[in-house]
Amino acid sequence: MPVASSEATRHVMQANRSKDTKPELRVRAALRAAGLTGYRLHWRKAPGRPDVCFPGRRVAIFVHGCFWHRCPHCSPSRPKTHSEFWQAKFARNRARDARDSALLVEAGWTVVVIWECALKRGRAEATMAEVVSLVRRAGEERLPARVVEAGGPGAWRLRARRRRLRLRRRRG
Repeated sequence: MPVASSEATRHVMQANRSKDTKPELRVRAALRAAGLTGYRLHWRKAPGRPDVCFPGRRVAIFVHGCFWHRCPHCSPSRPKTHSEFWQAKFARNRARDARDSALLVEAGWTVVVIWECALKRGRAEATMAEVVSLVRRAGEERLPARVVEAGGPGAWRLRARRRRLRLRRRRG
């Protein structure tokens, strides 16, 4: 593990939480407001210990931070120092996320992935409406085991955004 480039950087990195983050609290508050209680937090019996888990409905919700899990929508920046370390760390995080989702789907769960950027102002209500609808449907009928990305832009929008980013990087 590399040494932090400064004491301030060290303190900032230590302040990052893995549980009870602001996006996670926002999701839980929206679920409670919709009357969806009875969920488990970081349930050990589910592969990957999802952030929010509805065992009876077989729905697991992961709230991913854009920086740590490398959001495909907002393309967060990479740290300039110790780039090899960070590249390896991000690759491990993404591999772990894929493994956990695959294990849950194999076990018959519906996995909902919510990106931090989908919970920003203007998008949070639509994202949470989609999640609440999905969880309610799971209570009424058995949903197919699959991974659902809540609040993400359409595939065409994602391709257009990536194309713009590539062009911008080539110019600058």
